[in-house]
Amino acid sequence: MNHFANQSFLKEIDFTPSELEYFIDFALHLKQLKQQHIPHHYLQGKNIALLFEKTSTRTRSAFTVAATDLGAHPEFLGKGDIQFGKKESTADTAKVLGSMFDGIEYRGFAQDTVEQLAQYSGVPVWNGLTDQWHPTQMIADFMTLKEHFGHLQGLTLAYVGDGRNNMGNSLLVTAAMLGVNIHIGAPTALQPSATVVAMAQKAAAKSGSKVLVTSDPVEAVAGADAIYTDVWISMGEAVAPQERIKELLPYQVNAKLVAQTEKVDTIVMHCLPAYHDKNTEVGKALEDEFGVTALEITDEVFNSDQSVVFQEAENRLHSIKAIMAATLGDLFIPDQLFN
Repeated sequence: MNHFANQSFLKEIDFTPSELEYFIDFALHLKQLKQQHIPHHYLQGKNIALLFEKTSTRTRSAFTVAATDLGAHPEFLGKGDIQFGKKESTADTAKVLGSMFDGIEYRGFAQDTVEQLAQYSGVPVWNGLTDQWHPTQMIADFMTLKEHFGHLQGLTLAYVGDGRNNMGNSLLVTAAMLGVNIHIGAPTALQPSATVVAMAQKAAAKSGSKVLVTSDPVEAVAGADAIYTDVWISMGEAVAPQERIKELLPYQVNAKLVAQTEKVDTIVMHCLPAYHDKNTEVGKALEDEFGVTALEITDEVFNSDQSVVFQEAENRLHSIKAIMAATLGDLFIPDQLFN
């Protein structure tokens, strides 16, 4: 019996806190197996479709290596290979892919697309990112926190920057579910929606977590065990860069802001890619046009001993592997674990 058999992984609130904790702990176990070179072919002979409307180094790499490590064959289908309402409806695409593949990953824009894939394909579908939610990233992030601190309950996580994107939504809700105090520091116009805040507050009432949404970055990071940030302009978002930079510079994760936690062991997290220097085409263009050498996080902090961003990036592999194996693999995961 597998409690998660044939279940899709679309958003965090589809699961209970104990189920999310299972994915985290299973990911930590699979990481140990990987490090010890112990085979774990839970998906031997399976075929996995990787659908990407949005590009990503980490998501594509993690799903590809995870599938291969689990004994499955991954097939990448990029933006030019899939239709989704252009020449073929999402429902029709889902039915076709479901007849050929054992599982489907989707990374793109609309949450409705990944929901329809799950509804009509008949196979597990995993959300690699939509405009609303980023659930596979959450397992990696809270895995990283547990790996570093040894526990989750009672930790305080501060997210600063653009708080009404998929990362702000997912961190707010997931932290509240897992008993992690969550602080969101963002300008009023870039704070999470009332609907998402209400979800988090409802979850926090059960877990004992505390939820804070504030426009004051110093208040947001006070007492934080971890500070999290993300890019200020999401892929495909139409916004004037100069206005967004001016609006969010007070929320930049720099040494001064990190010091406001008044803790010596605060860690810094980022889901990547990060604009922390001018060693990219985008970074160089930003310096030339706006006179800034970094955006959401400074290079000093990004490459400091407090930064766990590359550990966090590696954990995308192990967390995604856990999600795929648990929902598609022939594992014994009894229902009693979650009663």
